[in-house]
Amino acid sequence: MTTDNQGACAPLSAATLERFAREVAKYPEAGKQSAVMACLAIVQQEEGSVSLQREREIAAYLGMAPIAVHEVTTFYNMYNQRPVGKFKLNVCTNLPCQLRDGQHALHHLEKKLGIHMGETTADGLFTLQQSECLGACADSPVMLVNDRTMCSFMSDDKLDQLVDGLRASAEGKA
Repeated sequence: MTTDNQGACAPLSAATLERFAREVAKYPEAGKQSAVMACLAIVQQEEGSVSLQREREIAAYLGMAPIAVHEVTTFYNMYNQRPVGKFKLNVCTNLPCQLRDGQHALHHLEKKLGIHMGETTADGLFTLQQSECLGACADSPVMLVNDRTMCSFMSDDKLDQLVDGLRASAEGKA
C-alpha cells in the first residue's frame, strides 16, 4: 500500500479499478453491490489488509453507504482490518471446538509464539486469531492458515510441527 506523509493511502490504481470492473460486470447494474466481497478481497490481496479509506473507496465505487461496506469487512474474519503477519492462524474457539480442546490449542499457540490472541509476533511472521465456526466440528480442534488451509485434529505436537514448518518455509529452509 502506498501512503503519503500524512498516512493516507494513494488512490486505487487503474489496475485495481479494472479488477473491480470485471467483478461488477458479473452482476446486473442494479446488483453491482453484490461485488463488495470480491472488491474487498482484491484490496486485501494487493495491500494485505483493508483500511477504512479503502472501504470508503469501495463504497463510492459500488454506490453503497460506507457503513454497509464496513459491516461486511467486520463480519467476516477473512478480511484483515489491520496488517497481519505472513501467516495468519485462525483457531476455532466456538463451543463444539472448545469442548474438544479448541481453547487449549489457542493457548498452546500463544505460549509457543509468545503472543496473545489478536497479536502478531515481533518478526512479523505470525498473527494469532480466534475464529467462529469453521464448519469442521467433528475434526476439532481446527484452524485455518491464511484463510485458505484448514488444519484438523490439532494436537500440541501437530501445532508445533505446523509452526516450525511455516517458520522454516519463511526462512527458506523448507
